[in-house]
Amino acid sequence: MIGIWSGSAQAVALWFGIATLVIFAIPLFFTPLLWARMLLWRRPEDTDLAVYFGRCLGAFALAMDFMLIRAGLSGVALQPVFEIMIGFSALMVAVHVYGAIAKIQPLTETLEIVFWAAALALFIACFPPG
Repeated sequence: MIGIWSGSAQAVALWFGIATLVIFAIPLFFTPLLWARMLLWRRPEDTDLAVYFGRCLGAFALAMDFMLIRAGLSGVALQPVFEIMIGFSALMVAVHVYGAIAKIQPLTETLEIVFWAAALALFIACFPPG
């Protein structure tokens, strides 16, 4: 299964990067509490730490999306970007499964397990040739 659709690697990088830039990275970076409320998280009394961590995650997501989009447009560093995204997607599955088992997240986050598992499978299936 590894690389079975490697011919689509650049397109996957480009479109995944654009989609997650708009859906996750920009809202997390600029309005983390609004993003959290849209995903049904309860707002804590003291929001400074939540805003800080939300913006940190948003900054990471922006960087990853820019790398994905660059790789998608140019083909440069396509393989390392896919390696990072495979690792990141696998860790995101683990984070969301833990949250679901511990019952510490809203349903929307539990449903993200499917999204990150699908992303993981997509990045593995489209892994570019070395």
